[in-house]
Amino acid sequence: MSVQENMTIPVRAGEELDYAELERFLRNHIDELPTGELKVRQFGTGHSNLTYALQIGGWEAVLRRPPLGPVAPKAHDMEREYKILSALHPVFKTAPKPFVFSADESIIGSPFFVMERRHGIVLDTEFPEGIEPTKELGRKISEKMVDLLVELHALDYTKTPLADIAKPEGFMQRQVEGWIGRYDRARTDDIEGVKQLKEWMLKNIPVSREPAIIHYDFKLNNALFSEDFSDMTGLFDWEMTTVGDPLADVGVAMSYWIQADDPELLKNGLGKPPVTVLDGFYSRNEFIARYGEKSGRDVSNMHFYLTFAYFKLAVIIQQIYYRYKKGQTQDSRFSHFNQFVKSLMQHALATAQRE
Repeated sequence: MSVQENMTIPVRAGEELDYAELERFLRNHIDELPTGELKVRQFGTGHSNLTYALQIGGWEAVLRRPPLGPVAPKAHDMEREYKILSALHPVFKTAPKPFVFSADESIIGSPFFVMERRHGIVLDTEFPEGIEPTKELGRKISEKMVDLLVELHALDYTKTPLADIAKPEGFMQRQVEGWIGRYDRARTDDIEGVKQLKEWMLKNIPVSREPAIIHYDFKLNNALFSEDFSDMTGLFDWEMTTVGDPLADVGVAMSYWIQADDPELLKNGLGKPPVTVLDGFYSRNEFIARYGEKSGRDVSNMHFYLTFAYFKLAVIIQQIYYRYKKGQTQDSRFSHFNQFVKSLMQHALATAQRE
């Protein structure tokens, strides 16, 4: 059994699919499926889109669909993610190959797409049994993460279909204004310092750098490693991907890259902290320094991008909490998310003020 199998669980109650309709669709749209019964399990991690492991005989795939209940406008766009993967897979093999997209909600209750299943090791809050975390391994994994981000940002987006969606001019202005708007629409609690934080970001928006393809959700538990950690064999969750300021991508990556001396609520807001708190893993400063060295980009203004990334992450968590508060999801994991939003907002303001 692959280590990645440990990431799947029986499908959660209320999140089942219509297996008969889904199998009929798959057999009509994907060639040479073997005989046998469709088996479905669910990937248990993640707090947003629902992701399922599909199997028929020796054939395997992954299905992605939006979360249950109403979702924020333009969020969880399955067709967009399918098109991004279709554009990227031929030039960036770490992106999985997409098979088919469907907008027909009568099949499983929402739009969805199906892509190839890749196997390997996903790291989140702990190492799999049998793998001893060492300083050397932590450093090796950190280097692989930086180098893959540099590789992605080095792609020439103008030679891909992503050129058709690219609007790099004014990217950071649109991002800051857009995410402030998302927060205002999903706000539930009054949080001290948010007004000051929004004003600081609007006043300090940098001129966007040379644009690049950015993943925009680049974090350890979206990456897949080979069994010996010599290679990264997959990168997932491409729904946020666009063409924009590559330093915004680094900022988002660093907002997820928790280190041992971070505040407790920042470390534990989503449960146990990721393995990046262990000895050997890069600090954020080391990650940013290697990125600057490998990419040749000026990283001297990273404090703005990190401040904005903490705010953006707070908004994403707030949107999830808003759905929970309104009764649109019953998932008890989300009940404390308002406290995590508060911590992220205050950490973002502290990051801005520290510089």
